[in-house]
Amino acid sequence: MAERRPHAIVIGSGFGGLAAAIRLGARGYRVTVLEKLDQPGGRAYVFRQDGFTFDAGPTIVTAPFLFEELWRLAGREFADDITLKSLSPFYRLIFADGTTFEEFSDPDVMRKEVARISPGDVEGYDRFMAESEAIFRVGFEQLAHVPFGSLLDMAKVLPDFVRLQSFRSVYSCVSRYVKDERLRIALSFHPLFIGANPFRTTSIYAMITFLQRHWGVHFAMGGTGALIEGMAGLVQHQGNEIRLNAEVDEILVENGRACGVRLASGEMIAADVVVSNADSAFTYRKLLRSVKRRRWTNEKIDRARYSMSLFVWYFGTDRTYPDVAHHTILLGPRYRELLSDIFDKKRLAPDFSLYLHRPTATDPSLAPAGCDTFYVLSPVPHLGGNTDWRTEAEAYRQTIEEHLSKTVLPDLKSHVVSSRMTTPLDFRNRLLSLNGAAFGLEPVFTQSAWFRPHNKSEEVDRLYLVGAGTHPGAGLPGVLSSARILDEVVPDAAALA
Repeated sequence: MAERRPHAIVIGSGFGGLAAAIRLGARGYRVTVLEKLDQPGGRAYVFRQDGFTFDAGPTIVTAPFLFEELWRLAGREFADDITLKSLSPFYRLIFADGTTFEEFSDPDVMRKEVARISPGDVEGYDRFMAESEAIFRVGFEQLAHVPFGSLLDMAKVLPDFVRLQSFRSVYSCVSRYVKDERLRIALSFHPLFIGANPFRTTSIYAMITFLQRHWGVHFAMGGTGALIEGMAGLVQHQGNEIRLNAEVDEILVENGRACGVRLASGEMIAADVVVSNADSAFTYRKLLRSVKRRRWTNEKIDRARYSMSLFVWYFGTDRTYPDVAHHTILLGPRYRELLSDIFDKKRLAPDFSLYLHRPTATDPSLAPAGCDTFYVLSPVPHLGGNTDWRTEAEAYRQTIEEHLSKTVLPDLKSHVVSSRMTTPLDFRNRLLSLNGAAFGLEPVFTQSAWFRPHNKSEEVDRLYLVGAGTHPGAGLPGVLSSARILDEVVPDAAALA
């Protein structure tokens, strides 16, 4: 009986792929998830070594209802499987001059933080938050689950985009309201979490500040891997399959319709629908290489703008650093200029800004007793530049280690007992992201909404896209929302039976 159900193949088991599999399973499909790596997760892969647990990917949960919805679709309750812990503060920013700024959900506490930095900017901060909320009401609540499959969809929202001045950058939007440069940075850096340059990405992403106040910032106990493990469990609970070490080489197409895949092993698997959670540019350029494409041609893909990449150093220490927050952002002496080096010049600069993640501040089980687990992330250019990471990586790591030792992690070098690195080469070779871009296409206005690769492929019938490289974009809320859109564009299984 089960074999008679229409078959859906999902390529990739990142958050978008697993969410897609759960939603398709709830709508009657028999689902096979094909994962290139040896465990599910994609960018949210988990490294375990020397007793430490390192989450490789996203660590911030900002819209828990999207997870709760998936669990309900699979007939379970999210809270029965996952424990989320609210973080307070969300982040601690440390500026090059030593000034600190912490972000909280409580508006009164935030006003005091703003007043501590710049008393004259409190009123402007309130006005910015009202603007952020207005953008959130449109950009997230009304549009995050809309397919944007036609120009008509775009035309319907253009008046809202004009009214909200979406042609402005996030930084420009913030700067209208606050004058202190440190506050401008503190209120506009969030798009970096989705691979965007705050100085040029559309001000639609200014909604992130309110989104975080609205739902809070949470951490899944056990790490992000606990969420992946839970979602993989839901797929299996639905009676569906996740195949590991199963790399897809090509999406098969007959008469303009996706009809299955060919694995790198040569095995062919038939399907009624195919969903790609692979990088969208890789999907079109590599997995559909035999298809004559009208819109996403190789030339267009090569001309597109891609997000930054990341250098990430994962390390464990044989002591704890109790004064270090769960999320710390250490800003370098340059901000705008550094981002220009990363996004425009594609140059690895001698200075950097860092995001330091200490999950053991919230969940000590992620390290052996008396130890701490960390990763430190540095935004870097994608592989369109001239950096040779095979020779540069270790020297760059040592420079970061020295900086951390001088600032928030004294005597770090003598306490590191576990270490590993990820560079843009890993994003290209291991995660199959074009140019090693950590977040796929850069989310500028001309590569957002209708202009982004559609969730329902424009090139091939019954092919669908989810994940950071399609609408609405990167970050957990965006990726999970991309799978939510499938409910609008994929036919019910009963219609294909």
